[in-house]
Amino acid sequence: MSVSRRQFVGMVGASVLAPTASWAQEDPVLDALHSTLRGGRTDFEAKMAFLVKRGNPDVVPALISAMRFTDRRRDDIVEVMETLTGEQRGTDWFDWMLWQEQNPQIVPHPSLIPFKREVLLRIDDNFDLFLRPEYLQRERMKIRLEEITWGGVRKDGIPSLDNPTLISASGADYLKGDDLVFGVSINGDVRAYPLRIMGWHEMFNEVIGGVPVALAYCTLCGSGILFETRVPGRRKPFVFGSSGFLYRSNKLMFDRETHSLWNQYTGKPVVGPLVDSGIELKQRPVVITTWDSWKTSHPDTRVLSLSTGHRRNYGSGVVYREYFASPELMFPALVDQSEHRQKDYIFTIRQFGAARAWPLDAFDRTRVINDAIADRPLVLIGNSDRRTVRAYERAGHRFKASGGGLVDESGRKWTLSEEMLIGPDGTQLPRVAGHISYWFAWDNYLGDAASVYNG
Repeated sequence: MSVSRRQFVGMVGASVLAPTASWAQEDPVLDALHSTLRGGRTDFEAKMAFLVKRGNPDVVPALISAMRFTDRRRDDIVEVMETLTGEQRGTDWFDWMLWQEQNPQIVPHPSLIPFKREVLLRIDDNFDLFLRPEYLQRERMKIRLEEITWGGVRKDGIPSLDNPTLISASGADYLKGDDLVFGVSINGDVRAYPLRIMGWHEMFNEVIGGVPVALAYCTLCGSGILFETRVPGRRKPFVFGSSGFLYRSNKLMFDRETHSLWNQYTGKPVVGPLVDSGIELKQRPVVITTWDSWKTSHPDTRVLSLSTGHRRNYGSGVVYREYFASPELMFPALVDQSEHRQKDYIFTIRQFGAARAWPLDAFDRTRVINDAIADRPLVLIGNSDRRTVRAYERAGHRFKASGGGLVDESGRKWTLSEEMLIGPDGTQLPRVAGHISYWFAWDNYLGDAASVYNG
């Protein structure tokens, strides 16, 4: 999906909504909404006049969905929305979605549920697994139904890699030295997952070092998060896939057991039977770095094979090339850009009952940052050129870079591993899980409840 967001909106036109059986007639509002997508011109105009006379903007969320999937009636739909809201947003679906995010006080009319279901199920009837009416009631969801958007693919249209084939570092002659990889080490099991492959799949389900894990990679928000998938009280580990849906330009993943939708960024279920379960997936450390750096530090690493079972162009810099190069978002999300641009990279930690972000460019000035989160002292070692940051607890120590290594306030050299810092006396300080992300995703999900390092 390496297209601009405005090109994308134009690509998903009325062709996905070919007429089917007659529309249901449960109530006049739903009947009016149906007329936006099929039926005669005279009937459509009468139904729009009815919505204007009714005078309630609670139908605007459904009209925003309708305008995305029709060309021939878009101008008329927009005229109704402008009349009901007093807003002049034009015919751009993206801008109306931003307006909708800005106005959470508008509670959608109940007809949004059957209308949006019918629109989305015409794209893929498998979406019914996620969009059961009983789970779409406002009080049962952790996100707003009106802000769930179609991402341009069907269920599993971005296929996960489940226990994929791995090869030795010496056998990975397809990789260039500056290709970025997700590096993972658990209980001595060391693996690398190139971003040029993961960008096509956005999810793997694996057992690494005896621990069931899934890497959820949201290419749109620049974040790859490693989650433990074994949850206390559940018989089997979760196995995840990509639903085809987004929320504020963040992928909604799903588990294959209950078909609940999960927020990729927080590791929490947001729609479906697990919403009130209290589950929050535990994060594991993962690092982005270059292939040269990773294999030099970990010569025994294994790495993804090109033999994934799927036909994709896994070349360097191919997947999402235009999106990664652009400052624009492909899908709508409000973002405070007063201090950081929406696609600036940050390193984020959500641990110890708190959340904090460090702008990646902070590591342009220093390789080592001594900081804290929730009064827990941390040291972060980063390299902005490689998009690499690792975080560790530091207890009472203050560290600095020296001769390519790390020394404490007494000048003693410490050893870095993927799981801990090791002092000259054998002291071990644990690694703290975090991940890279675009600023806009952090701002959308944690901006009001988090802090940001300012140097």
